Amino acid sequence: MMSLKIFLVYLTFFTVYCYADETSTLHIDASKGRKIPDTFFGAFFEEINHAGAGGLWGELVSNRGFEAGGQSVPSTIFPWTVVGDDSSIEVSTDRSSCFDRNKVAVRINVLCDGPKFCPPGAVGISNPGFWGMNIEKAHKYKVVFFVKASGWIDLDVSFIGSDNETLASNNIRSSDQNVTEWRRMESVLEAKATDHNASLQITTTKKGVLWLDQVSAMPLDTYKGHGLRKDLAQMVADLKPRFFRFPGGCFVEGGYMRNAFRWKDSVGAWEERPGHYGDVWDYWTDDGFGYFEGLQFSEDIGALPIWVFNNGLSLNDEVDTPLIAPFIQEALDGLEFAKGSARSKWGSLRASMGHPEPFDLRIVAIGNEECAMSKYRGNYLKFYDAIKHAYPDIQIISNCDASQKPLDHPADFYDFHIYSHANEMFSKHTIFDDAPRYGPKAFVSEYAVWQSDAGNGTLLAAIAEAAFLIGLEKNSDVVHMVCYAPLFVNTNDKKWTPDAIVFNSHESYGTPSYWLQHLFTTSSGATLLDSTLQTSSNYIVASAIEYTNATDKNKYMRVKVVNFGSDPQNFRFSVTGLDSKVQSSGATKTVITGPNVKEENSFSEPNKIVPQHTSLENASEDMNVLLAPYSITSFDLSYII
Repeated sequence: MMSLKIFLVYLTFFTVYCYADETSTLHIDASKGRKIPDTFFGAFFEEINHAGAGGLWGELVSNRGFEAGGQSVPSTIFPWTVVGDDSSIEVSTDRSSCFDRNKVAVRINVLCDGPKFCPPGAVGISNPGFWGMNIEKAHKYKVVFFVKASGWIDLDVSFIGSDNETLASNNIRSSDQNVTEWRRMESVLEAKATDHNASLQITTTKKGVLWLDQVSAMPLDTYKGHGLRKDLAQMVADLKPRFFRFPGGCFVEGGYMRNAFRWKDSVGAWEERPGHYGDVWDYWTDDGFGYFEGLQFSEDIGALPIWVFNNGLSLNDEVDTPLIAPFIQEALDGLEFAKGSARSKWGSLRASMGHPEPFDLRIVAIGNEECAMSKYRGNYLKFYDAIKHAYPDIQIISNCDASQKPLDHPADFYDFHIYSHANEMFSKHTIFDDAPRYGPKAFVSEYAVWQSDAGNGTLLAAIAEAAFLIGLEKNSDVVHMVCYAPLFVNTNDKKWTPDAIVFNSHESYGTPSYWLQHLFTTSSGATLLDSTLQTSSNYIVASAIEYTNATDKNKYMRVKVVNFGSDPQNFRFSVTGLDSKVQSSGATKTVITGPNVKEENSFSEPNKIVPQHTSLENASEDMNVLLAPYSITSFDLSYII
């Protein structure tokens, strides 16, 4: 038995030695290469998993307009709850709001009269936000609501902690005059303590009837002052995306046309937006993160917006092509909103929202994943002709895949989506090797490893995706844009997993798939260097680019290599054709790997699988390194100028 154990130990070391002894070599000719498109790497936002409502958009109140229960009254006001019992307060809904597109308001009949007769803490309504409001000590929050009453009002507006502690409170009183017509009220609350599971309460002890509508609570400190949650917005910005595709996805289509995203309902003053039920992902959104906000966020992070609009098709119904004209006009109006003069009809609305200059909208997608639908081609051609006539500079994305056969209709780009298990994703790194080099360019607008391999975001998924991205980078003469999907998931509403960024009310972390994208932030606009991989392994994929560092303005070479195997691998890269020398110091090595391919990050261990940066000693044009199993490694070499 002992001799058998010694034999197995010897065999293990012999196997590792043999694997490590085989060297894969990347031969790089730095004198030859071609430019990677400036727009190569980007980000995609869809309202899924409460990515916007209860996520990126900073609004703390859920169902702020009481519209989520539907237009028929009485209706539910979920997740609002009543503070007090039925002997002291009656709460219902009616259609008395002052907003034409948001007619539902909440009616509160206070039956008790004065602090002596009302329950302790008064009576009213309470909102828990999206699985708890994050209220932080010394931070300020602006609460806005609309109110009318049968007389004067005396309201306490408060943030209440999970232990029923008052975190902040202001009194709004109009004893000098009645509020018999709708009035806007505003109050800034400063928190005296922190609670990540707080709620907003509006309470009173004054007997009588009052109505409330469009209740909002927003932190004053948001990303660039534009209403977005700072940590989530910064995580997107840190990817340095060159484009930002929004607002979907299936969210744009809707399960049925009546629930499709319509851009005109998502612009203008927030209190005037009707909101809608996203029936594909099964939740109500007030559309606070609307068309304008998507354009503004794109600008804020230095990305080109890519607008996806509805083309008269949903998952379950289609508008006949002879009836598509109103939808075409809606798209043209949307382009005018983004690009038109501040004196134009829709451009003036944009200007009134604080952006008089046009947005830099250059690319639009006509629908999403609808190529196989019977009305798609007919509708698409109508949209294409109308847009090219009015805006000949706009580039248009078709839903139909042209990687295997040519399109039968004109387009500037074609959409390509791929969701698969890890082994298949790894194998797809060559999928565009034989794609046509003429005609429209590819936009890989959704890719991810999912299902069993992916869990909630595993190392294995990220390594497979890294190989796929290297393949796209090497085929960037055909593939001009790529982005991962989905971007966000609120951990309380996992409609789709995995995702790049996971969050709750106050925390966030990146999955391994998020972190690997950081290794491609320099690819856009870089030079793909000619390279040839000499290997006997089926698990090695590699590329080399030359880029200019945005900080020091120096040129660098980045060599990226994936080892998708379970054994370590020797790897050599050899560079010829350089006009200058590689600096022996100042080079870095970045590795993403882990002890187990199913490792995931979490709120308790957000940095379990993240890039590990080390100095690369004695860097040169010819180097040998050992690659860890299931890893992506990046080498950044600086040049002597």
